Amino acid sequence: MQTIDLIVFLVFTGGVVLMGASFFKKGSSAKDFTRAGGSLPGWVVGMSIFATYVSSISYIGYPGKAFASNWNAFVFSLSIPIASYFAAKYFVPFYRQSGSVSAYAFLEEKFGKWARLYASACYLLTQIARMGSILYLLAVPMYILMGWNMHVVIILTTVAIIFYSMLGGLKAVIWADAIQGIILIGGALLCLVILFFSMPEGPMQIFDLAINSPQGNKFSLGEFTSDLSTSTFWVCLIYGIFINLQNYGIDQNYVQRYHAAKDEKSARFSALFGGYLFIPVSALFFLIGSALYSYYTANPDLLPQEIAQKPDYVFPYFIVNGLPVGLRGLLIASIFAAGMSTVSTSVTSAATIILTDYYAPLVKGKTDRHHVFVLRLSSFIVGILGAIVAIAMLSVESIIDAWWKLSSIFSGGMLGLFLLGYLSRRVRNIDAAIGVICGVIVIGWISAAQWLGLPASGVHEYLAIVFGTIVIFLVGFLCAKLFNRKK
Repeated sequence: MQTIDLIVFLVFTGGVVLMGASFFKKGSSAKDFTRAGGSLPGWVVGMSIFATYVSSISYIGYPGKAFASNWNAFVFSLSIPIASYFAAKYFVPFYRQSGSVSAYAFLEEKFGKWARLYASACYLLTQIARMGSILYLLAVPMYILMGWNMHVVIILTTVAIIFYSMLGGLKAVIWADAIQGIILIGGALLCLVILFFSMPEGPMQIFDLAINSPQGNKFSLGEFTSDLSTSTFWVCLIYGIFINLQNYGIDQNYVQRYHAAKDEKSARFSALFGGYLFIPVSALFFLIGSALYSYYTANPDLLPQEIAQKPDYVFPYFIVNGLPVGLRGLLIASIFAAGMSTVSTSVTSAATIILTDYYAPLVKGKTDRHHVFVLRLSSFIVGILGAIVAIAMLSVESIIDAWWKLSSIFSGGMLGLFLLGYLSRRVRNIDAAIGVICGVIVIGWISAAQWLGLPASGVHEYLAIVFGTIVIFLVGFLCAKLFNRKK
């Protein structure tokens, strides 16, 4: 790494950290920390939602997936417009009128304290797993680029993110996300242009080699069969619809942003803008992966075998060896921008849930200043847990597969419980509890049948959240129909 690359990288990442820390106010309230004062314009909130989506999982995992196989995982992105539409039309006004910054206060009003604690616990586990995945992928390029110890990179990155998240709260996170979103798009576009014009026979050679690959068409969206046991087009689409409905409908990351917008119109715009922008940008990352495959097929001597066997390492390796001086630093900075924006969001939202759903109900009568202290302490603890998970993931082969499976398990059918309360008026506490128990059993069976020696479920692990959601909703609804005879 040349000195100029290091300077570019340090200027961008250091600038983001300092900008986030600049939002620190000595007398800031818990509302300022968790809602950014409810005063932000829609485009900034929308860019923050987009940047939360485009983590380093997207920046490194998507090209790695396209390099190793095809565009099957892009089908996930195609499901986002459905969730964005429902968010703008129903979820945004619902949460802004609720008055609570917690996404799970509604569940307590509907079904009791247990429902709120169940959903918030699932959310915290999901966020810690997500932070671990992203921090791991932030360490990969620095290991390839500089030979730095990945444990050290994970720890230092975590400290930097915790620093500005603790000081500036949600306002710092959202503004940093908006700037980081612009940086990461610019970096990815530059990289794609360089790949296109680095082909020996011109840009069209990328498509010729990728389409006629011995492994099959690299631009394929997957098989269109009805087989639910493999990652077909329909499995990815169904998984994407359920995960994205959960993201927009009951994910604290998004709910807090609905409250941060200055008015309902701005909040609706942010939901649509952030979701729709992700579609072309995710296509950009998959195209980078296909271009990398063609580039190294045309230049087989440029890619060591040990790198080729780890798809998540291929894009960072190209950045190190295929980009000119200066741009390497910019690309590494954009990868860090993608990861830091998502991790800081998870840190702030998880801290909010710890305060609103666990600490404040148990420890009453505390001042607002004390609550701000709890938020900052919780941010620190959550960040450390994410770093521990990242270190545990160093042996994972494909981070996309690992994250999708973990998110499907830890989500625990939260969407089913939310829909049960949102769509049905007759479902009682006991009906919902029975539904959740049945749903968790189904999720556990699909996710861990092989580990536990149980008969195979016959469906892909991605679909654990789908069947868990359906079972929770149907069982709860049917219990209400069968056992609740009150008019």
